[in-house]
Amino acid sequence: MPDALALNHLTNADLHCHSTVSDGGLAPAAVAARAAAAGVQLWALTDHDEIGGIAEARDAALRLGMAYLTGVEISVSFAGQVVHIVGLGFDETHPALREGLRSTRGGREPRAREMAEGLAQVGIHGAFEGALTFVGNPELISRTHFARWLVEAGHCRSVPEVFHKYLTEGKPGFVPHRWAALSDAVRWIRDAGGMAVIAHPARYKFTPNEELALLTDFVAHGGRGLEVVTGSHSAAEALKYAGVAKEFGLLASRGSDFHAPEESRTELGTLPDLSGDLDPVWVALADRVHFPH
Repeated sequence: MPDALALNHLTNADLHCHSTVSDGGLAPAAVAARAAAAGVQLWALTDHDEIGGIAEARDAALRLGMAYLTGVEISVSFAGQVVHIVGLGFDETHPALREGLRSTRGGREPRAREMAEGLAQVGIHGAFEGALTFVGNPELISRTHFARWLVEAGHCRSVPEVFHKYLTEGKPGFVPHRWAALSDAVRWIRDAGGMAVIAHPARYKFTPNEELALLTDFVAHGGRGLEVVTGSHSAAEALKYAGVAKEFGLLASRGSDFHAPEESRTELGTLPDLSGDLDPVWVALADRVHFPH
């Protein structure tokens, strides 16, 4: 059973995953059970722009012997792209955070209806209603829900194929969304007592100058962490961003970005360890960790 003294030596932290509260395939308690079975010692549920699963996730984690950090993944717009900022260790009752997340969620349904209209124009009808059957929280309907329905309905063989054919820029079902500003997301997390972390930095298609601007602005606004080891990073990318974390004085985070069985690139709890010369984000958050009794 982990405790505060053990955080310095803890290796199997998984601080990025999703449940049916956003676009995951399992309920929060089921994700907790899967994490515990995989040997996760410290866990955070980080649903997209939503903290409604935290109480269930925390109760399940503590019952299963895992330490727990509150978490969320906030979508922000930066240099014309969507960037994800993970918040960890915050007070989920904080009014400004809750209102900021509510406003971010607000544009998802109109966007989803536009996506369905685009798909209807190429002969795929009923996509909005179909996607809703995969949604645990209608406020958070997303491209992933459309993709799962399109596979079930036989339009594609897999979720990646759906994105390639229909849901990326220039394709019939793609509709951009104006997310929160980077400064707003970092402020919401900080004001609620938490720490902001840039999620899976290798996934963004920034030029070197744009990535430098992202990192510089993030630090200037009070961002503190960078996901180094994550389900979408190769070993080479993890090495690169370990260097970036050290260069910018950022704490290192680790998370699978698990969404659903047989759909995610990486299973909960199976990531490589962080490099020993990095400072783990969870050590700096020791006073915000919930420990099993």
